[in-house]
Amino acid sequence: MSRFRLLLARQEAERFLSEEGITTLPVDPFAIAASRDIVVQAKPPEVEGVSGMLQRFGNTFGIIYATSIASKGFQRFSVSHELGHYFLPGHLDHVLPGDGVHVSRAGFVTENSYELEADHFAAGLLMPTVPFRNAVKGRDPSLALVQEMAQLCETSLTATAIRLAELTDAAVAVILSTGRFVDYCYRSEAMKSLPKLDWIHKGSSVPAGTAALQLASDPKRVLAGEVITGEIDIRDWFGGPQAAWVSEEAIGLGSYGKVLTILSSTSIGEPDEVTEEDEERDLVESWTPRFRR
Repeated sequence: MSRFRLLLARQEAERFLSEEGITTLPVDPFAIAASRDIVVQAKPPEVEGVSGMLQRFGNTFGIIYATSIASKGFQRFSVSHELGHYFLPGHLDHVLPGDGVHVSRAGFVTENSYELEADHFAAGLLMPTVPFRNAVKGRDPSLALVQEMAQLCETSLTATAIRLAELTDAAVAVILSTGRFVDYCYRSEAMKSLPKLDWIHKGSSVPAGTAALQLASDPKRVLAGEVITGEIDIRDWFGGPQAAWVSEEAIGLGSYGKVLTILSSTSIGEPDEVTEEDEERDLVESWTPRFRR
């Protein structure tokens, strides 16, 4: 699908916030739902497999969100995703044209354009560009900054890291992995400026000698949310002809069972021209699987 549809979905969320006069962080999706008389309820934690549901009975709507994953950021994003279906033009006619239930299932990876747009709407709603950018202005990207912004926005570390990569001028790559395999990778514009980097596909092996693989080798450390930091040659992750030392920070994501790795550098130059194919692939790779836990 066109990257512009994804960008427009995020902009639609920010336009909504502007019209509602919401200018500060965090944004409360539960209050937004209540303002439209949408009833929001938590699903019992022992019930797994569904991350969120949008219900419709005539002109009455409800949202049910999963609590099986004890992550406030995940739960808030699930609610915001369903709000995306409610607010984005054409979504209700497609996903819920009549009475019934629209379901998002845990672990479900899709390239369905409506689901991707709802993800981008949720990102724009919870991490709008202007206040997010103002909060990180002049600061070097790092895991500590991601953690601080995740606390401020009440979002997951993964979502926050990717939003930071989208908005920073620094070279940043965000990699999510499970065990020895990559789930996806998102690169900032400056990171794309390095010549002839290899593309990290879903299912690629996590390179030997990386903090991500060191952490993943001990599931107990992942469960405990431990952090491993250091420096690494960018070629260890992406190949390419040019050496560049970057900060590497990996953190275990607890019961989610995954490792989030942030590569960053402020010394890499201004980005070269990026093709539409590169941008669209990054957008789809980054947002597709993240919130179907």
